[in-house]
Amino acid sequence: MKNKLLAGVAATAMTLGAGTALADNMGGNIIVTYKDDVSTLDPAIGYDWQNWSMIKSLFDGLMDYEPGTTELVPDLAESYTISDDGLVYTFKLKPGVKFHNGRELVASDVKYTLDRVVNPETQSPGAGFFGAIDGFDAASAGEADGLSGVNVLDDQTVEITLSRPDATFLHVMALNFAHVVPKEVVEEHGQDFGKHPVGTGAYEMTDWTLGQHVIFSRFDDYHHEGLPKLDQITFEVGQEPIVALLRLERGEIDIAGDGIPPAKFLEVTNNPEFDGSIVEGSQLHTGYITLNTQMAPFDNLKVRQAVNMAINKDRIVRIINGRAVPANQPLPPLMPGYDESYEGFKFDPDAAKALLAEAGFADGFTTELYVANTDPQPRIAQAIQQDLSNIGIKAEIKSLAQANVIAAGGEKDQAPIIWSGGMAWIADFPDPSNFYGPILGCGGAVPGGWNWAWYCNPELDERATAADAMADPSQAEARIEEWKKIFTEIQNEAPWVPVFNEQRFTIRSKRLAGPEGIFVDPVHIPVHYDHVYISEGN
Repeated sequence: MKNKLLAGVAATAMTLGAGTALADNMGGNIIVTYKDDVSTLDPAIGYDWQNWSMIKSLFDGLMDYEPGTTELVPDLAESYTISDDGLVYTFKLKPGVKFHNGRELVASDVKYTLDRVVNPETQSPGAGFFGAIDGFDAASAGEADGLSGVNVLDDQTVEITLSRPDATFLHVMALNFAHVVPKEVVEEHGQDFGKHPVGTGAYEMTDWTLGQHVIFSRFDDYHHEGLPKLDQITFEVGQEPIVALLRLERGEIDIAGDGIPPAKFLEVTNNPEFDGSIVEGSQLHTGYITLNTQMAPFDNLKVRQAVNMAINKDRIVRIINGRAVPANQPLPPLMPGYDESYEGFKFDPDAAKALLAEAGFADGFTTELYVANTDPQPRIAQAIQQDLSNIGIKAEIKSLAQANVIAAGGEKDQAPIIWSGGMAWIADFPDPSNFYGPILGCGGAVPGGWNWAWYCNPELDERATAADAMADPSQAEARIEEWKKIFTEIQNEAPWVPVFNEQRFTIRSKRLAGPEGIFVDPVHIPVHYDHVYISEGN
């Protein structure tokens, strides 16, 4: 089955465990492999492609998506109302929902969760998503004890007041960062809560042996009847992708979590033995190079423009066997707001050298290029390194585990250049604002954030806020036009080198490849939740 993926939009994977080799409608175990260990299972912190859907299996939010669609529906909320002015959202909680520790969910848990995610001590990369809630500025600055706009009316009712209309607010309530956590468990484990997660999700974590495996077991008191389908999922870590592929061929594992090894891509995709086992997805994705605008010499616009003109994107696409198209702007082509008329920076090494000379670097300079250590990312980094060398920039490659690259990007003065591949940006929901706030807005340029360029333009921040306040359906077209202008203006300032928009592939065992098998997300391994698929036929 070929599927089109609207990446970042989560939906319940209702078919989990229904494959031909798994028991009827319930039961069975699967094994998923990864090269790197899991960094965290804390919904306020986790924000990489590996842990995103794992976290969604352990926790729930007030809102979710109808399976297989982008339609928002209540989840932990039984219902909700919106005031006429679009500023007050009142959520009634579903009764009887339990945390994995047996305690029943109450409205104060929702308030605690939202207060916690915006508290600067939490260092949540998703704090900026909640900027429309009244009291955000004071709470995120550590000047107030929580969000004044979140109020508990009774044990089953929470009221959230916004400081401005926000067309994306219900999408935000469906994000991992808004998934509800129990205060007593967070306080018991402190910063180690991510290693001892307790939520209301379909699975509970029953074992985490660092460097070996993480085990999820079905939560018998889950509030969605008939789910989850599987009894257990084992995530084995420390598995090189090439070894994982061999184990999958032998039937020892079910999903190779890091996907098809690039060196084996053509061999695998042309092998009839793998028919039905490969899932291809188009996605809202951009792979990019960040240039730290707060570190010299990338605080110089001409230097950043020169780097943009130095990168041979067509060659990088060839390195990954043509599984992408070159990019010229932050938004991917499938995203509303993508500007088809925008040309961006052309590949022109000679013009790049001239710009460096104008910036005072005729003889070039030395720098560091951070990259995740899973193939093909180091090979792509070597191509970038060569392109930079051609204009006089000598870049030392820092090849690290994905979590370490993310951590370096979250420090203002640590990573001058990052190749985002293997992480990149995949939309959390299908709206252009999601490509701004966390990765290009001032709210993401914070310790632990994902704005690794540390780019902050207050004027554009104001315009972005105004665009998201255009919540009336009659303003939808004008809103998208404004976002189009915002993103092209950002790219003119060159905090990024957009490199490509990628197609993603993953591979699963034969027992999961039947017509009723698990729908495998090419980006995030499905556990209970998956990204939205739009079927294009078998």
